[in-house]
Amino acid sequence: MDFRLMEIDTPLFHTLQHLMDATGEDSDKSVNAPSRNYVRDAKAMAATPADVKEYPNSYVFVVDMPGLKSGDIKVQVEDDNVLLISGERKREEEKEGAKYIRMERRIGKFMRKFSLPENANTDAISAVCQDGVLTVTVQKLPPPEPKKPKTIEVKIA
Repeated sequence: MDFRLMEIDTPLFHTLQHLMDATGEDSDKSVNAPSRNYVRDAKAMAATPADVKEYPNSYVFVVDMPGLKSGDIKVQVEDDNVLLISGERKREEEKEGAKYIRMERRIGKFMRKFSLPENANTDAISAVCQDGVLTVTVQKLPPPEPKKPKTIEVKIA
């Protein structure tokens, strides 16, 4: 709505008109669009497949990491129960005189998050990367001992 057509010419209405013009064009895009970080993280998670196995005493997470060094991979525990595996695969330095004809191997950041069960021992986690396969082992906590019934002595009054 243009307030000038209504012959209202005050600074307040000019400010309102400016705000309406500025937000009217991009409001649908900015409110409904996901943030760049969200899109980047979603792509990184979708492009990082993993296998999760449960053993009697541990949980094992297996992730393919071909061509990565241990310094390029990070294994962390967030919020006491979320296992975060992340890192970055960098582009190789181009040698003089060489040019890419086809580039299919994925480069960039990767990430996976896993919610750990209550019986996961976050103080006993190990990670080994061998032949391009990262194996993260999370030991289980021992099951709690069942509580023994408490016997209360009945007194005679």
